[in-house]
Amino acid sequence: MFPFDTSTLIFAALAIFFVWKLRTILGQKTGSEETRAEQTRRSEAEARQPPAPGATNVIRLPGAAGGDAVASEPPDRWQGFAERGSKIAASLDAIASKDTAFDPRGFVQGARAAYEMIVTAFAAGDRKTLKSLLAPDVYESFEHAIAAREARAETMTTTLVSIDKANLIDAQLRGSTAQVSVRFLSKLINVTKDKAGAPVDDMQGKVTDSVDMWTFARDVTSRDPNWRLIATESDQSAPKTSVN
Repeated sequence: MFPFDTSTLIFAALAIFFVWKLRTILGQKTGSEETRAEQTRRSEAEARQPPAPGATNVIRLPGAAGGDAVASEPPDRWQGFAERGSKIAASLDAIASKDTAFDPRGFVQGARAAYEMIVTAFAAGDRKTLKSLLAPDVYESFEHAIAAREARAETMTTTLVSIDKANLIDAQLRGSTAQVSVRFLSKLINVTKDKAGAPVDDMQGKVTDSVDMWTFARDVTSRDPNWRLIATESDQSAPKTSVN
């Protein structure tokens, strides 16, 4: 018989307690556990499997309704001025990218006001107003016509009855210069008299339809917000006001 040792009994009890505690915390192997390497191999094998029928790679966003999400198209920013996808729309996009304040509605309103000011200033021989609204070469052409009229001692008055339409027909961005063309359909009353005060032809005082295509330009890098008239063209098939 071995002598009874109380300390041995205590250490044995403590050893049994620690073994039981570790098994409780860590659990026991059941033979079904996978090692890290086994888990990695299984994940890679699953990734190589083809998707189940009907499965997709679309990741649905929170709040999406049933069915595949359809991206909404951006609004038609040039509606009423240029067709979506047209050359003019692309040019307006280019202008707006350089001049974030560009607004076609405001532009057309300004063009209508400029049209009235220019045709009436030309008739009155108002060079100061014309010079502020026209590009130098266009001003030179207008000034030449005014001087020729004055040399004949003729006087002219123009009354703008109405601007029936003012439509954008072209737009371009050339370097930093934006160019926008507008087609005006207007009704005018022109009266030109000779030095004796007699009308120069039998069309004087009658309302005539005028069709004009005017092009305005502006340097989009400039602080000057004003557009200037750089080119004019009239429809030869319709009665019109001539600067010649």
